[in-house]
Amino acid sequence: MISIIIPVYSEQDSIQELYKQIISQVYEMNYEIIFVDDGSTDNTVNEIEKICNSRVILIKQKINKGKSEALMEGFKIVEGDYIITMDGDLQDDPSEIPNFISLIKHNDYDVVSGWKFNRKDPISKTIPSKLFNLLTRLVTKVKLNDMNCGYKIYTKEAAKDINIYGELHRYIPALLHWKGYKIIELPIKHNPRRFGKSKYGMERLLKGFLDLITVKYLTSYINRPLHLFGTIGIVFGGLGVLSGLYLTGLRIFTGTIQSKFPLLILTAILIIVCVQLILFGLLGEMIVDLKKGDK
Repeated sequence: MISIIIPVYSEQDSIQELYKQIISQVYEMNYEIIFVDDGSTDNTVNEIEKICNSRVILIKQKINKGKSEALMEGFKIVEGDYIITMDGDLQDDPSEIPNFISLIKHNDYDVVSGWKFNRKDPISKTIPSKLFNLLTRLVTKVKLNDMNCGYKIYTKEAAKDINIYGELHRYIPALLHWKGYKIIELPIKHNPRRFGKSKYGMERLLKGFLDLITVKYLTSYINRPLHLFGTIGIVFGGLGVLSGLYLTGLRIFTGTIQSKFPLLILTAILIIVCVQLILFGLLGEMIVDLKKGDK
């Protein structure tokens, strides 16, 4: 069985055409289509209700909660052996569905992630996206060209193991890779936007950067917090020791550090912060150990 999850937000003009294109690809399969309306302010819900039947499900959210929350609502109820996620703006081409299914069914992969290698978006979106993907590859060590592509297929096991919030939908491949799932990338056709406009502004760059920090912590340090906080603490402490040695030498050879009192204060602050960060890391280690004991 194939499940298709489509989060939508104010995409009333795309729904009917998207549905027709999807059906043309899956009509011979055992399938279900789950539309998750993320608090649309137009007639998107009405357009989806027109096509609802035993295989087309609508989940309505009263307010806009974001794409991560919308995807999670779909993941909670899916029944398919393979789960496809795609956007509802017709830029993800349904003709790629058989390619996704074939690749994951006949190979030992848990996730196939789309790669919009010839992206049909304005430069204001493509350049930030390239920078985002470069930074994400460097931080997460997951070698995907298009981490943020929403067009993916998962095994049921992988989909049910996803727990995202905020803007973490951008990093699903990294989070699943950390859990041991096998991921591959599939170059896909990308269509220009036909209706409406993008719902994502420049603020997504800041949110994406902050969530990248979250992902790095979750995938690298959540079970060893002392390595993170201790490392940062040692850096601060090292700077404090160096400045302290400089002040000591200055006092020995010149007889005074009167003009360096601000540096003396900074030295004390650096060493205090070092101790606090190391203690914070140790506290984190204790919490992790207690959680392991509870299990």
